[in-house]
Amino acid sequence: MPAADPAADLALLTDAARIAGEIALRHFRRGVTAWDKPEGHGPVTEADLEIDRVLRAGLMAARPDYGWLSEESADEPARLGARRVFIIDPIDGTRAFIAGDKAWAHSLAVVEGGRPIAGVVHLPMLERTYAAALRGGASMNGAAIAASSRADLAGAKVLATAALMEPSWWPGGVPNLDRHFRTSLAYRLCLVAEGRFDAMLTFRDTWEWDVAAGDLIAREAGARVTTRAGGATCYNAARPLLPGLVSCAPALHAALVARLDGGMAPD
Repeated sequence: MPAADPAADLALLTDAARIAGEIALRHFRRGVTAWDKPEGHGPVTEADLEIDRVLRAGLMAARPDYGWLSEESADEPARLGARRVFIIDPIDGTRAFIAGDKAWAHSLAVVEGGRPIAGVVHLPMLERTYAAALRGGASMNGAAIAASSRADLAGAKVLATAALMEPSWWPGGVPNLDRHFRTSLAYRLCLVAEGRFDAMLTFRDTWEWDVAAGDLIAREAGARVTTRAGGATCYNAARPLLPGLVSCAPALHAALVARLDGGMAPD
């Protein structure tokens, strides 16, 4: 396989994300058919499945030697032997999509060696497209973006669910945070990348397709991205789940992780 070209993969993902948006908008707020997936894995709509089919056909035709991992496709072990893998969430924030809210996204990434090398998060209703290629910086609608430089944890603007502020999660003490919420994890990561928020937190096990693209975008914008315990993120695992995620201004990371583990922050 030739050397990776993150910029070329980014261009491919950007075109695919726009196609996904066109499909989604044909369904949005038009009585889309939805149902619950088995084993409590959340809702799915006919739009999710159509986008998944179209993206898989187009992306795999363009890169037939890449693997495929998508929330709405049956998992195939062959991806584990692929050097590069598409990791796709056809609609991140399906509940918001069903409810008619605007803050849902298409999340598309290419991963090589466990790390994202190209990623796009596209929000059609908000007219925002976040993008990054490895070592190429991050952008929103073509303009460069940068993460917050905040160093004071007290009062930091954080994207998290209300449940994450329960004391049981914070043996080091619940910090004084200015909490906000957005449904889409991919969008949360991009808002940190853009510097509009200082951090995003999710402590539950997190599917790779929800965060692979946003992970790269946040990193390329200068944010720190780790698991809940402060470890490195790695993608295309046999069971594609991360043990939570923390993305924040670099100067906040040590203080956040210290509160989460009762003061035993990693070196």
